[in-house]
Amino acid sequence: MKAERQYLAHFIDAAFDTTYAASTYVRLGDDLEEFNEELNPEVETKKNILGSQSVQHSGYEVSSEVSPYYYSYDDKLSEKIMDIAMNRKKGDACKTSQVDVLLNADGSVLKAWREDVYVIPDSVGGDTTGVQTPFTVYNAGNRVEGKFDLSTKKFTAGSSSEA
Repeated sequence: MKAERQYLAHFIDAAFDTTYAASTYVRLGDDLEEFNEELNPEVETKKNILGSQSVQHSGYEVSSEVSPYYYSYDDKLSEKIMDIAMNRKKGDACKTSQVDVLLNADGSVLKAWREDVYVIPDSVGGDTTGVQTPFTVYNAGNRVEGKFDLSTKKFTAGSSSEA
């Protein structure tokens, strides 16, 4: 059975707590018709004079664009992104974590992964539909598999199982 897109969920820590102790995960998706984690694989291919080819795969430079993203007065992630944009914050002030969750067809958690990310606003403004603060998520490594509780929105590193 083919999994529908709603069963791959992406959460960003709106508290920007790099210790993970007080993480407040917010699910992305409102106003998004599409969201892809672009893996951007680092691959080098070489062909030798014998006609054989070697492939060197050295990793990924993962990033995702969140657009459109509308500013909302009562949303912690919106407030943080606006703060980063308007105060031109950089470096670790933009660092947080993301949790990717693969759900079963019944909505329960099948697998979950947490990874450190940098959230960088791309622009501030928009049209008559509302104030927009689209941003790009740059994955920074430290990816771990674990458990994610959908009701508390808490991630626990370790083995994956239904939460």
